[in-house]
Amino acid sequence: MALSCSSLCSHLSLIRLCGLRTNRITHGLYSPHVSHQSSLALCRHYSSSKVRRGIGRYVASKLEIAHSRYESFLKRRFPKFFQLYHTLVEGFKLLYQDVKEASKIKAKMSQGIPFEDLPYREMAKFRQFRRNIIKATPLMMMSIPPFANYLVFVLMYFFPRQFLIPHFWTPAQHVEFQGLYHSLRAQHYWPVLKGLEKTNRQIKDSQLHGRLKDLCAKVQSGANPKVSEILAVRSLFSGPPLGIKRISVDQMRHISPLLFLTPRLPGFLIRRRLNSHALELLQLDRALSRLGPHQLSDSELREACYVRGLNSYSLSINQCREWLSQWLQVSSSLKDSEMSLLLHSIVFLSANYPNGPGRH
Repeated sequence: MALSCSSLCSHLSLIRLCGLRTNRITHGLYSPHVSHQSSLALCRHYSSSKVRRGIGRYVASKLEIAHSRYESFLKRRFPKFFQLYHTLVEGFKLLYQDVKEASKIKAKMSQGIPFEDLPYREMAKFRQFRRNIIKATPLMMMSIPPFANYLVFVLMYFFPRQFLIPHFWTPAQHVEFQGLYHSLRAQHYWPVLKGLEKTNRQIKDSQLHGRLKDLCAKVQSGANPKVSEILAVRSLFSGPPLGIKRISVDQMRHISPLLFLTPRLPGFLIRRRLNSHALELLQLDRALSRLGPHQLSDSELREACYVRGLNSYSLSINQCREWLSQWLQVSSSLKDSEMSLLLHSIVFLSANYPNGPGRH
């Protein structure tokens, strides 16, 4: 009903605008030399415009009253359904706002500004919008047929995490689902480390072999490695056997969920998607470094940490700032050819931060 009210009000506003414009033109053309019949015609047109404006205001006010009464009725008699209804309406407003902002960013890119040169907030907004719209499209298509919006309400009520984007989550659901998604991601931390240990046997350089072995052992023991210890093995992740183009399919299948990507695809598609998302994340880090992490609001800071592998909603703001600083120290030192290390750093930096394994 809210959507219908908005649509009708916009049409009425257009009618009123056309009426006002017509009146101004009419008034400008009128002069004492105009014929009596023309004067009567203009007066009739002027009067009908006033009538249309009056009808428009009356209908709009009645719709607003009906809408407020409808919401009051839902809130009083069906509080749970009202919360669902209110979340849906507000979610569509947020989604519409995102569409407008993404359109402006897309227009800027069409003028020759590449994605990697966008400001951090625009880059993050556009990246998240593309992910959200992919997930939201099936639900929007389902709501097109008549009366299908009732099915949308059912899906919202029973399967909000599976079918809805965060715009349509309640604040409590947002915290709950973020924690659940992170727990699913954290299940792949140890398999990633085991895969590194298995691959480490192929490394012939004894010094690099020992450094990677010590790094994996330190994370598995529940400790947090230093940035210098991570960067000490960076050369292993630019070529065989751990470079993004040489890493094993099994290892890629465990890394994919760290970025919330499905591992149930052919190996060549997983590799291409990992390469694309890792490069995007590296570009996002560079834009954040240009902006300065201290410029982020608390919510932006938590979201930045969460995207990079940390369950930031269970930590304090100071802990998030500390972790993000460590992440950017690693990221800012890497080349495009070392993106594989950036993906593995999700495990190195997040698995035990700040206290121990399995707690975050």
